[in-house]
Amino acid sequence: MKESILFLAAAAMMAFTACSNPSKPETKASWQSQLKEMLPLLGHRNWIVIADMAYPLQSGQGIVTLYADEPYQDVLKTTLGMINKAPHVFAHVYHDKELDYLSEDLVKGIDSLRSSIMDICGPEAQSLMHEDLIKRLDEAGRLYNVVIIKTPLTVPYTTTFFELDCDYWGPELQGKLDAKME
Repeated sequence: MKESILFLAAAAMMAFTACSNPSKPETKASWQSQLKEMLPLLGHRNWIVIADMAYPLQSGQGIVTLYADEPYQDVLKTTLGMINKAPHVFAHVYHDKELDYLSEDLVKGIDSLRSSIMDICGPEAQSLMHEDLIKRLDEAGRLYNVVIIKTPLTVPYTTTFFELDCDYWGPELQGKLDAKME
């Protein structure tokens, strides 16, 4: 009898909990809405990285990793568009120098992919060795936030790095201010 009462009490408690706190399906904001929300908080010295699937999940305190289950080129174009529309920052664009040397015999389809990446990033994109970019990102990540957006792309050396900089105050204006302060 005592066990029956305990069972009924437990069942009633579970039913009450279910009614008073209905479980909602967990909705996760899209990577675009998350980036849109973060972008006003980012400024010069912050980085945004568009990466392939093998890019490691970094554990630094200021590093946020998002996943975009969309084609790499679409994520790249959308991200660059968001940066370009931001009133406070612009991006220095870098890609892996190794990408320049990949060939069709090593990676099928690389010529087309590289061409579309270059078309999206424009001629001002700079090629630097992957390890040098990772070192710069690591150094920046010690003090500043980094947003990494991983994509389902499985092609090596396709990471694109956006180093954000102030869009309304540059070296020329800083030089004038420094001269006035001397």
